[in-house]
Amino acid sequence: MLLNVDGTVPDYRFRAISMSARVARAGKSTANASSCAGTPWDAGHSHREHQSWRRRAVHITLSINGKDHELDLDPRTSVLDALRDHLDLIGTKKGCDHGQCGACTVLVNGRRINSCLTLAVMHEGDAITTIEGLGTPEALSPLQAAFVAHDGFQCGYCTPGQICSATGMLEEMRAGWPSHVSEDLLAAPDLSDAEISERMSGNLCRCSAYTNIVAAITEVAEARDEAV
Repeated sequence: MLLNVDGTVPDYRFRAISMSARVARAGKSTANASSCAGTPWDAGHSHREHQSWRRRAVHITLSINGKDHELDLDPRTSVLDALRDHLDLIGTKKGCDHGQCGACTVLVNGRRINSCLTLAVMHEGDAITTIEGLGTPEALSPLQAAFVAHDGFQCGYCTPGQICSATGMLEEMRAGWPSHVSEDLLAAPDLSDAEISERMSGNLCRCSAYTNIVAAITEVAEARDEAV
């Protein structure tokens, strides 16, 4: 038997009374719900009709990795769910589904976005690029090859989002976009670890491979600068 802190036996009468009150309230709520059957809403709009209206599909065409895909989707379907559940492009990962981890990052017209936060019906006519469109096992993109060379991953779950985000981030730096840590908003961004870390801060790695990720991005960025 559990005892009170002072060693006395606890009084369970209050707990019993509280439980009885909750049971009584639950029974009353059930009775009220039953009495609502047959209301005008129930007569004029059946639950099945209401659900059918909510699930009415929309026909759209999405351009993904250079190929058009015609889909009939619930208008509430996110780009992430369209990719994974309807097109079997499972390289894009579902992590938090709240736009906080970056695992679902893709490129839309060259700019990185969280695909879990945007609806597929909003992107007809846009060019969507996923990790599958950046490279293949036989022909890796420079960033994919650098991630392998620098061991920029462990479990690999966040890696597609990291690489897509880094691809978009390097284009932002090339365009001269400043970040929160940029000292001069008008000068070309400095390719420092702090700059890269800040710009990639929206992509979480639970394995903490951040140091190697930064090294991989730095190698690609420096190679691009030398090529120019």
